Amino acid sequence: MVRLPAGADRIDLRILRTLQRCGRISYQKLGEEVHLSPTAVFERVKRLEREGFILGYEARLDASKLGSGGTMYIEVRLERACIGAMQRFNDAVRACPDVMECHLVAGDCDYLMKIRVADDHAMDEPLPASIRSLPGVREMRGFGVKTGLKQERALSF
Repeated sequence: MVRLPAGADRIDLRILRTLQRCGRISYQKLGEEVHLSPTAVFERVKRLEREGFILGYEARLDASKLGSGGTMYIEVRLERACIGAMQRFNDAVRACPDVMECHLVAGDCDYLMKIRVADDHAMDEPLPASIRSLPGVREMRGFGVKTGLKQERALSF
């Protein structure tokens, strides 16, 4: 059974599930799905946005049609795991358009990054210069994705 987050009821959760599946749904259709008027749904959606349940809306694009159809994951080990070195690395990663995701992790490496590359053939080439030049890096190890088995973006609740 789902535990309701503070400030949300079961109808809110149904609205959120539907918006995850179809962010462009009209308030009319959304109202039909949750058995509310379009006005009531509109007010609930605006409240969910204000309260931070909904962070934004976006289109999902086909990366291969835009020239970046390959995905790589990169393990990063820093030379020193001190606050200054980590901050310089963090700032550089945030400014690097090639990095899609970067996470500070526990385990054998310090960070795990996800980047897009042109295609599967690019995975056999050296990492892009923008990635190789990140500051404070002792070692990087890349893993090219051959086949994506699951790419679910929707939260389960």
